[in-house]
Amino acid sequence: MRQFSIVTRINIALACIVTLAIGTMLASYWLSDKTDSDAHAVNVAGSLRMQSYRLAWLTLQQDEVKLEQAREQFSRSWQHPVFKRFLHNDKIVQQFDAAQQHWQLIDPLLQQTPLDMPQLERQLQEQIQLLEELVFYIQQDAEYKVRSFRTLQLVALLATVLLSAIVIYWLKVMVQQPLEDLTKGARQVAMGDFTHRVNVANNDELGALAHSFNKMSDSIAYMYGNLEKRVEEQTEALQHTNTTLRFLYNTAQRISEHAPEYVDFNQIVAELKTVVKVDDLELCLFTEEGDKPYMQVLPGDSSDDPCAQENCGDCLSLPQLSGCNSNSYNYLLHRDKKKYGVLVARITEGQLDRWQQKLLASVADQLALALSLKSEEEQVRRLALMQERTVIARELHDSLAQALSYLKIQVTRLNKATQKDDKDTIVDVSAELKQGLDAAYRQLRELLTTFRLKVDGAGLYSALQASVKQLSEQSGMQIKLDYQLTNIPLAPHEEIHLLQIIREASQNAVHHSAGSEIVISLQQHKGESIVLAIEDNGVGIPQSAEKLNHYGLAIMQERSKHLGGTIEIRRRSQGGTGVYFNFSPEYLQHKQRA
Repeated sequence: MRQFSIVTRINIALACIVTLAIGTMLASYWLSDKTDSDAHAVNVAGSLRMQSYRLAWLTLQQDEVKLEQAREQFSRSWQHPVFKRFLHNDKIVQQFDAAQQHWQLIDPLLQQTPLDMPQLERQLQEQIQLLEELVFYIQQDAEYKVRSFRTLQLVALLATVLLSAIVIYWLKVMVQQPLEDLTKGARQVAMGDFTHRVNVANNDELGALAHSFNKMSDSIAYMYGNLEKRVEEQTEALQHTNTTLRFLYNTAQRISEHAPEYVDFNQIVAELKTVVKVDDLELCLFTEEGDKPYMQVLPGDSSDDPCAQENCGDCLSLPQLSGCNSNSYNYLLHRDKKKYGVLVARITEGQLDRWQQKLLASVADQLALALSLKSEEEQVRRLALMQERTVIARELHDSLAQALSYLKIQVTRLNKATQKDDKDTIVDVSAELKQGLDAAYRQLRELLTTFRLKVDGAGLYSALQASVKQLSEQSGMQIKLDYQLTNIPLAPHEEIHLLQIIREASQNAVHHSAGSEIVISLQQHKGESIVLAIEDNGVGIPQSAEKLNHYGLAIMQERSKHLGGTIEIRRRSQGGTGVYFNFSPEYLQHKQRA
């Protein structure tokens, strides 16, 4: 019958030691708590002697005020709460009651007139004797508690030493010696001696381990004779696996580095033919709507076209890993419900092994991924081009289109004034046309600068530094940049929009603020949203700036919407204008969703 496990035994031993320690600490605390006020009780009891003499002396002095105060203090000393701690000690209680009752006999003598000094002196001597005995009994009680505390500590020490010795001896016999035998057996096995046996008779985990160790030695000795053959087989399998993994890695690397072309497909199929050990491989790529391949890749210089002869377009509608006929296997190149082609493996007899099928399926998935990434990349480029054209059209509409509409209205006024020969209107319209043309030209230059903005490999910080330097040189204003996003990953479109918002706000400050300083601050607020602030010390933005053809404000509002943030443009209380924008970056949104 199995006994307690070694872990259970160790837990019981530790529990006994911990229980002994806790019991000792609790008993020590209880004894120390009982002696907590003993010294104070000795002081109070001793003070009763001094107060007895003082009452007698004040009685002789006939100082009624001090005598009354002394009586009250003496009464409070008799009723002090510290004496309640000795209610368990009958000797102290009896001595306390005797001293208190004796004082009841002395008190009337102090109030007699005239005083009977001999009797009073005799009674006081007896009272002092009773109080000294009371102090002595309290001292004895305190000393008894201290001796009990010492005895407890000594007993606890002896019990701890004895229990520790028992546990150490038990651990040596039941744990250390079996472990040494197991360690010795492990060394013998490591040296090649599989005949060594471990003799551990424990009926616990170490005994079970020794039994398993002996069985393991027998198994190793039995298997050692065929080890070389198995090593050769495993080495060959590992080499084949390594070749397969290297091929898959090279294929994935080639796909990740650039979009695959015909030469890449031809090289992949040629290498796959060698790795998978199938001579007849063919890759056919189809358009989404087509039934004939637009690209066929055959390994080697074969001029045959088996895919066209067998109409492999039909294979696109068959389940994966099924052959188009009895001697071929087709592996569809599909991703996200979109089919890109088929990889066909033809054999003369038999069937493909499982590892060959898995390898062909993996290559088909990688080729489908490459074609899918290529398609997505082209789609992203188209979308980016369309988006950029939309941005250009919108900003041209919001700036130059409105400026030209305004100039067109002025030209109409000029035509009417010319017909009427209204010289004042002609002069006024000419001035308006010049001012409008200057504004349109300035807006055109700003738009060209905005469209040329880019964030290269150096990142947003480098682009901001270049823009700040350019604006400082052109305007003569002092522009300070406080950039605190060095450890935050921003998406490319986020960097572009931030750069253009900062550029637009800074240009507005340069043209309209009439100030001398611009401060640009970009930081993350409490590990969450990105906060942008552009502040100047100029005249401040008007209350109805949107009515003054400030197209840049509308552009900044539009870009803030693209980032899903909020922008606020307001006058600063200390003077000037502040543009404040905050948004949550994409990486933080993905992190919160995860």
